[in-house]
Amino acid sequence: MTTQKKTMLATIAAILIVSATIFASLEISQQKAYGQQVPIIPASRERTASVTGSATASIAPDLVTIQFGVDTEANTAQGATSANSQMMNAVVSAVMNGGITKDEISTAGFSITPVYNDTVPDVITGIHKSVLAGYQTSNTLYVKTTNLSLAGSVVDAAVGAGANRVDDISFSLSPDKQQSMQDNLLGQAVLNAQSRAQKALDPLGQKIIGVKMVNLSEFHMEPTPMYYGAKSMAAMSTPVFTANQQVTTTVDVTFLIGDK
Repeated sequence: MTTQKKTMLATIAAILIVSATIFASLEISQQKAYGQQVPIIPASRERTASVTGSATASIAPDLVTIQFGVDTEANTAQGATSANSQMMNAVVSAVMNGGITKDEISTAGFSITPVYNDTVPDVITGIHKSVLAGYQTSNTLYVKTTNLSLAGSVVDAAVGAGANRVDDISFSLSPDKQQSMQDNLLGQAVLNAQSRAQKALDPLGQKIIGVKMVNLSEFHMEPTPMYYGAKSMAAMSTPVFTANQQVTTTVDVTFLIGDK
């Protein structure tokens, strides 16, 4: 073997030794780095606990909705509609004169329906025959206002001007107030879910180590009780009273759990 070949072989051997040393050093460094990372748990091996949290608050409503209408009857559909239009215009004017704006009034429904009467049954067949007696026109309006103190006077103004139906008076939260309440209660509901989960896990020697999923529910409001008071004097407005509403929101949270 020539001196040149010996030199080449020695050089190759030295390169291989250096390469092996560097590779081993890199492998040890990677193992140390991996050892410092949080182990990744496959989804199939995750341990979870699902809990529903809730939060409730009592709040005064800031929106009142009054539904009332005018029903008229006449021999013809045109006659019933004409009479209804005249009466409803008077009702709207009276309500607006009482402090309600045009933007706070909307149509809830309008219909024209035939009215039938049953005749005396036929003496031979005993069959009743329906006879067209005329037509009924119904026009229903909504008044929605944040001025709750106007509720009684709106009813009085509408009835005094010719409304012959007051279908409903309901209290609720305006969209802005509802959104604000929902945002405030969501955080409380999540904390409630966390507290309930930890109380259940403590006796089991487990703890919360993360959150896998959060599902937000809808906002719930209990119906507001209303109280009507009889008028003692004709000049007084019909008393309409309400109370605070109980509002609730819930969240479903799935926690990742592990040993303490």
